[in-house]
Amino acid sequence: MRFYAQDGRRRARQVVGDLVVLAWVAGWLWVARWLHDLVARLGAPGRTLEDAGTSLRDSLGSAGETVSRIPVVGDDVRAPFDAAGGAAGSIAAAGVEVQDGAARLALAVAVAVALGPVGVVVVAWLRARLSFARRAGAAARLLDSAVDLDLFALRALATQPVTRLARVGPDPADAWRRGEPEVVHALAALELRSLGLRPPAPAAGRGAGLPRPARPRG
Repeated sequence: MRFYAQDGRRRARQVVGDLVVLAWVAGWLWVARWLHDLVARLGAPGRTLEDAGTSLRDSLGSAGETVSRIPVVGDDVRAPFDAAGGAAGSIAAAGVEVQDGAARLALAVAVAVALGPVGVVVVAWLRARLSFARRAGAAARLLDSAVDLDLFALRALATQPVTRLARVGPDPADAWRRGEPEVVHALAALELRSLGLRPPAPAAGRGAGLPRPARPRG
């Protein structure tokens, strides 16, 4: 497949189009990242809860270890500290859940915001670029196989706008039927340029000298 045209102007337009698509994708990814960070800040209270709960749990655990050394009543005195430490651990776990929820929400918002604009443009761009690459590649293979330009001239008569055909001659279809080399080459050049290919130079031996036999009109 041929991804870029041989014609300089069209190739430049393709490169500019690729850069525009790249900038579009990068811009929406930046917006998605910004929204992700903004929504992720909702997890800040969760971090505060986690830090406070962890610190309180560790302090109560240390205090429980200390009072457990008191003879006779040590284990009984330690029990309230252990219970309070468990409650502090629950606070820390709740803080972690808040952070996880904020992270999931931030990711969902970022994906939802970026997926639509980026997906639509990238899909349309890929379809256009792959369609061009297939058509240009197939035409290039035909040219490389030294196929007669009549094929491209006939396709030009069928697909090119009438305004372009009129520039070739007053009656390009009739001239093509008669096999006029200049008209055949001009028509083929129209089609090849529309495919992004550079038309070959007119063959010296098939130029203005001897016209080819006329094609039947029936």
